[in-house]
Amino acid sequence: MKKKQILIVDIFFIVVFATAQPKPIYLWKDVASMKHQRTRLYVYPAPDSIATGIEVIVCPGGSYHHLGMPHEGYQVAEWLNSQGITAFVLRYRVGMNGYHHPAMIQDLQRAIQFVRENYDSSRKHILGVMGFSAGGHLVTMSGAFYKNNFLQKLGIFIHCSLRPDFVVPVYPVVSMQDSLAHIRSRKNLLGTNYTKQQIDTFSMELQIPDDMPPVFLVTAKDDPVVNFKNSVELDKTLTKKNIKHTFLLYEMGGHGYGMSVERGGETAKWNLKFKQWLIENNFIK
Repeated sequence: MKKKQILIVDIFFIVVFATAQPKPIYLWKDVASMKHQRTRLYVYPAPDSIATGIEVIVCPGGSYHHLGMPHEGYQVAEWLNSQGITAFVLRYRVGMNGYHHPAMIQDLQRAIQFVRENYDSSRKHILGVMGFSAGGHLVTMSGAFYKNNFLQKLGIFIHCSLRPDFVVPVYPVVSMQDSLAHIRSRKNLLGTNYTKQQIDTFSMELQIPDDMPPVFLVTAKDDPVVNFKNSVELDKTLTKKNIKHTFLLYEMGGHGYGMSVERGGETAKWNLKFKQWLIENNFIK
């Protein structure tokens, strides 16, 4: 699809979802030093009649610069709802507004804390994270770095686990290394004066712990934006570490399709295999 056509589609969905999206929850409103931050979470509860007990925080992509909220956020949430999954779409802080690390992971950890401590806390959560492009890097970080409380410097001490139960990176940014990095994402995450140590620290193929949550990984070889070898390297590490995971590597599909068959063709039907993966791994009983 040409850039002009994609822009028209995006504008259409922005108009449609502007009235359909739920009222946002401002995640920092109760933290005195962070009240001015506009990070927000949109909650899409699954219908009671088909609710599976699974919840997913969705992180749209956009090179850590902006966020593709319509097609990698709201549309994804609607599909998750149709499968009995409660979705939380996270509008996290990004580079276009002057933010760099650790703002992004702080926002996601705050969202995990909110869901675990405040949303339907009467039952045990199965809480996954799903991210697209740079959002895929972010959710992978949340699985790899869950023992590091990035909120502590803000005076927030967590009384729940920050470890997601599963991680779903879709056409993700993975590496910050020169040979693989998506340059715009690296710049927006780390700024312009990053060090070699930072490059290694945020290259997720180098940071997977032995207790990484299960991963459902998706990409296509013809991705013109993020080199598909990002996902190949992540798959190699997950395999070496014996982390339970599934890697869907398609020949065609491009980038930025979300769950839209119009954009990604058959590759965009990865979500149907994801649903089956949830069943096969006993997340859905």
